[in-house]
Amino acid sequence: MPRRILQGVVVSDKQDKTVVVRVERQVMHPVYKKFIKRSKKYAAHDENNQFKTGDNVKIIESAPMSKTKAWTVIVDNA
Repeated sequence: MPRRILQGVVVSDKQDKTVVVRVERQVMHPVYKKFIKRSKKYAAHDENNQFKTGDNVKIIESAPMSKTKAWTVIVDNA
């Protein structure tokens, strides 16, 4: 099964070797049929602490590294 790749913005880089990435998606409202934004935050592994708050990044699924961290940052889109 292929690993998912998501794109988002780094919202926190205060942890060591970890960044928090907010990923937004658009879904259609079931009654009003308008698109609304939904977001979710993922903890991602950043080995060299190179990504800072505000950076656009891509993350990929990986084996769990801790209770909440199962994603790895793969590229900077800036």
